[in-house]
Amino acid sequence: MNLKIAVLAGDGIGPEVILQAKKALYAISVAYDHEFIFEDALIGAVAIEKTRNPLPEQTLNLCLNTDAVLFGAIGNPKYDNNPEAKVRPEQGLLKLRQELGLFANIRPIRPFKNLLDASPIKREVIENVDFVIYRELTGGSYYGDKVINDEGTFASDICEYSENEINRITHQAFKAAQGRRKKVTLVDKANVLETSRLWRKLVKEIAKQYPDVKLECQYIDNVAMQIITDPKQYDVILTENLFGDILSDEACAIMGSIGLMASTSVGESKALFEPIHGSYPQAKGKNIANPIASILSAAMLLEHFGLQKEARKVYEAVEKAIEYKVVTIDLNPGSRFGTNDVGDFISNVILSKDDLYFKNDNVQIGQSTIV
Repeated sequence: MNLKIAVLAGDGIGPEVILQAKKALYAISVAYDHEFIFEDALIGAVAIEKTRNPLPEQTLNLCLNTDAVLFGAIGNPKYDNNPEAKVRPEQGLLKLRQELGLFANIRPIRPFKNLLDASPIKREVIENVDFVIYRELTGGSYYGDKVINDEGTFASDICEYSENEINRITHQAFKAAQGRRKKVTLVDKANVLETSRLWRKLVKEIAKQYPDVKLECQYIDNVAMQIITDPKQYDVILTENLFGDILSDEACAIMGSIGLMASTSVGESKALFEPIHGSYPQAKGKNIANPIASILSAAMLLEHFGLQKEARKVYEAVEKAIEYKVVTIDLNPGSRFGTNDVGDFISNVILSKDDLYFKNDNVQIGQSTIV
């Protein structure tokens, strides 16, 4: 298979983790005889600094004319700490999602067996957890009209949803549930919000088209608790933009680190793959950022194009890195391995197939990873 992939590394640790994802994809291309062509482009704060635009036209045109987008991270304290800033890095990502029609963000939550003790949640609570969050991505308060008065004493963010916006992601969530454990949980605040009442009405109607899938509805405040105390009850979580953003970040506690959380954003014809962590500017250039979420996003890219065997190879390589404790300090505070080491190890496992001998003792003391 030949794929042209736009690479938007972005800000902070974005370039470092994206490099490791590219290594993994290159290893897959060698091992399985594919051709992946990468083309880099600017987005976020680095784009503002160079073009005064968080999403330059050149970047958007590239994304519109490639098979997929591999995304790093955006954000810079310069803008975070300046409430007066009119142009912000995040505007680039929001516009990109809108221009590419990426209406569904898919975030799987499935902790690694060798990292169960890395989570602050008890092992017996999270063991065998396996659910996925379907977050609507182009509607709600993130995209509604935003107002602030001249005195800076009043502000509003309008939350709006249309029938079409709700219906299209709902069908995706129910189809996903049919291939899983056949349960969808709609998360809303229908006791207070009119938009949530519309969500509940439309989702209940669509549920009738999927009689093999059970639908339940829960309020966001309840789910925020249940996702920590009883996450095994969930299969497919369906929710709006803001609620999905918050819940999927909260679910990082189950995984043990936000550096393990990958995601796919899809539309009718385009797809973007990204780790959900931020730009983590404090770690920039220190070779300590966890690249696994970015590498797992690359695996989701392979799955999206039907390369299931190749994606499984990436997952197995990641599991091997975790098993051998070739991980960054967020997962093992005493680790001697950095971002590049983890990426190299995973790529080498992909290339090794079955003829590679791992010197486990050497891995543990950090002398070498692969012989």
